Amino acid sequence: MRWNEVQERFPDEWVVLEATKAFSKEGQRFIEEMTVIDSFDDSVEALKRYSELHREEPHREYCFFHTSRPEVVAKERYVGVRGPR
Repeated sequence: MRWNEVQERFPDEWVVLEATKAFSKEGQRFIEEMTVIDSFDDSVEALKRYSELHREEPHREYCFFHTSRPEVVAKERYVGVRGPR
C-alpha cells in the first residue's frame, strides 16, 4: 500500500506500519510501500503498539505516523558495529 492510499483509508489517524519497500538517502528513510498493522486516535496508544511490535520482532521495520503528514520520511537510525576509533 502507498501512503496516499493509507491517508484515504485512515484519515486523521495514527497508523502503525511495517515498511515493505524503502530506501535511505542522506540520513533519511523514505518509505514507498507499507502494510498498516493498526490505527489509533491517540499517539500514545500508537507508540505502545509500535513498541510492542518492535520488542517482539526487532529485525522488522516498524514505524508510526499520523496520516496528516504529507509523506512518510523518518530520520534513519544507525544500526551496526562501529570500527576502532
